[in-house]
Amino acid sequence: MKSRLTMNPDAFDLSEYLAKKRNLLDSTLLKILSMQSAELELTRAVSHSLMAGGKRLRPVLCMAAAQALGGDYHLALPPACAIEMIHTYSLIHDDLPAMDDDDLRRGVPTCHKAFSEATAVLAGDALLTHAFTVLAHPAPYFNIVPNNATLLELVFMISRAAGVNGMVEGQMMDMLAPDMDMPRENALNYLKKLHWLKTGQMIKVSVQAGAVAVGGSREMVDQLGRYSEKIGLAFQVVDDILNVEGDPAVMGKATGSDAEHEKLTFPALLGLEPSRKFAKELVADAKDSLISFGEKARPLMAIADYIITRKR
Repeated sequence: MKSRLTMNPDAFDLSEYLAKKRNLLDSTLLKILSMQSAELELTRAVSHSLMAGGKRLRPVLCMAAAQALGGDYHLALPPACAIEMIHTYSLIHDDLPAMDDDDLRRGVPTCHKAFSEATAVLAGDALLTHAFTVLAHPAPYFNIVPNNATLLELVFMISRAAGVNGMVEGQMMDMLAPDMDMPRENALNYLKKLHWLKTGQMIKVSVQAGAVAVGGSREMVDQLGRYSEKIGLAFQVVDDILNVEGDPAVMGKATGSDAEHEKLTFPALLGLEPSRKFAKELVADAKDSLISFGEKARPLMAIADYIITRKR
């Protein structure tokens, strides 16, 4: 039987690690925003959503992956910021009345509630487009950047994960999801594919982009891809669980909406306890993928554990 990778929880302070990386990310995002006119309604709307906080999980994974390869995580900061901008755009659009119709995100009114639906659409468009401006020409915003060939590869990777064969198609599948009357196995396969596209692709590219940014070999990038595929699905399983039993005050968004809208979810198909067990198995498998990286993978290991213990 393959041994599981374990880690002394006292040996690594994930809270401190996350706080430092979030502070670095936030200061860099503010620098990016500062180069736009603060008086513009569009800039205000973009800032409202981008700087509302949040877990910043994807960009932190990007930097942690760079560290797992022994590289300078500052080289992963350009793709990390681009990914967070794209993620925020997706949340703005996801919250619109035409999609999930949510009033609260990251503890503040959603963009269309704070401004208008039209402004929210344009704020999302602006974040998506500007993310690639920042990534293709990062020099004004960052102290060190990957070489041009690597930047081109990162643009390709991230645009592919975010686009018609990734996150956008996953959102479309979510909107077209069948009802609960279909056979359970078919429904479960549909749900896994939906979340692989909608959530998993961007989590995977976050990890792999960090590795590519510091010149990781194809073998290492692929190995980290296996880790990220497992935590990406685990993240969504836990998200579904939190929508059932999470605390809205802690999560910064409403709960119970999945059941209200009769959405296809893991708890609805499997039940709460089997869903929790499934998420734990996924995380254990993810951590096994990190064995060869040794101590440098401690942040990635700790993040994997955090995914199934988080409250928001």
